[in-house]
Amino acid sequence: MNMSALRGVSGTRERLVVIGGDAAGMSAASQARRLKSAEELEIVAFERGHFTSYSACGIPYWVGGDVPDRDQLIARTAEEHRARDIDLRMRTEVTEIDVADGRVRARDVDSGAESWTSYDKLVIATGARPIRPDMPGADAPGVHGVQTLDDGQALIDTLARTRGRRAVVVGAGYIGVEMAEALINRGYEVTVVNRGSEPMSTLDPDMGRLVHEAMEGLGITMVNDAEVTKILTGGDGRVRAVVTEAAEYPADVVVLGIGVRPETTLARAAGLPLGNHGGLLTDLAMRVRGHENIWAGGDCVEVLDLVSGQERHIALGTHANKHGQVIGTNAAGDYATFPGVVGTAVSKVCDLEIARTGLREKDARRAGLQYVTATIESTSRAGYYPSASMMTVKMLAERRTGRLLGVQIVGREGAGKRVDIAAVALTAGMTVEQMVSLDLGYAPPFSPVWDPVLVAARKAAKAVNAGPS
Repeated sequence: MNMSALRGVSGTRERLVVIGGDAAGMSAASQARRLKSAEELEIVAFERGHFTSYSACGIPYWVGGDVPDRDQLIARTAEEHRARDIDLRMRTEVTEIDVADGRVRARDVDSGAESWTSYDKLVIATGARPIRPDMPGADAPGVHGVQTLDDGQALIDTLARTRGRRAVVVGAGYIGVEMAEALINRGYEVTVVNRGSEPMSTLDPDMGRLVHEAMEGLGITMVNDAEVTKILTGGDGRVRAVVTEAAEYPADVVVLGIGVRPETTLARAAGLPLGNHGGLLTDLAMRVRGHENIWAGGDCVEVLDLVSGQERHIALGTHANKHGQVIGTNAAGDYATFPGVVGTAVSKVCDLEIARTGLREKDARRAGLQYVTATIESTSRAGYYPSASMMTVKMLAERRTGRLLGVQIVGREGAGKRVDIAAVALTAGMTVEQMVSLDLGYAPPFSPVWDPVLVAARKAAKAVNAGPS
């Protein structure tokens, strides 16, 4: 007999089981506890690592020394969760989901002991896993992926005992450029090996070129259009070089910044629905499609892109925390939805700020959209005000309708967070012509009279009105 059905019939309190103890999972558990007492809802959470409720986004800044103490990245400890009547079981990995009988099998990582736990409601928040290339040497000592606090601690430990000062970062996405900065801050000679034509594939290549030039200006060696074929090790078994088809780059430490994939091994084995990107598919309530009492959130799910109308996988803590709030509300018997995203992200490498939201040119083409582009250069403040810095803004708008499709910004201090203007406009479905009239705040220390985003919108509106060239 289905155990969860038996528990419901008996009238005993329900049990919510959460797999994953970071942003989405513990946000869901905490929200459910706010809405339901321990007498009404038992909450059991499993986390295979040593830490819970931490900021994975802050790991590069901890590695680089901007954040001096690891514990500053932990929002809530296991003890604090337990004090709120959440049965959080650390160092315990769920190895199987039995959907038919409403239970999960978990293994104590340290002792190896296994046990089954039944559930009435289940939350899957297994996150994402770093992409590790299938090549010789990828698992050698000194080669690190960076996804969890445990990963960050392992890298810091390696840096502390490594005598050499040569680092190679494989990949030039968000993780790659942030880790390049962290290693520069630690005094390393940094080479970034990137398979793309320019760093930051989340940008169009013309904007990525600006990032490339700025990184080289910071002393980072950029190697583009290069595929890593193997990682060489020395006589002690440790990494000593990264090899591409064209060259060999000496390395005392290697950081993999190739990206992440949804961690859906358990979900796949349980027969739960996955999308084209390998992430779990959910409805607006974050309920796994076709399963009334199973929810999923965070980096293991795919989300709706509100601009293109397509499903995407975006691994960001902002989304994960919102998913958790929605899931916890619904699991407690209330109602909430997560409508989707527009794909907003910001990053930096040293003093260079990088931001994007909405669609790139290739995204628009893939979605079958015709578009115009506008690129402008402007300053973060009034040009005469001290410390005004340059930025480049690129804007995409739909041909004929003028609907905003996307914005990318590369610049110095004051550039990155301007992307939020565009994120709001995208969410509201605004046209670039409507954006021109936005009543944004102005004073010389904060902005020119015409904010750079509005200058780009005005140029895009002219391109739309000009019609086909």
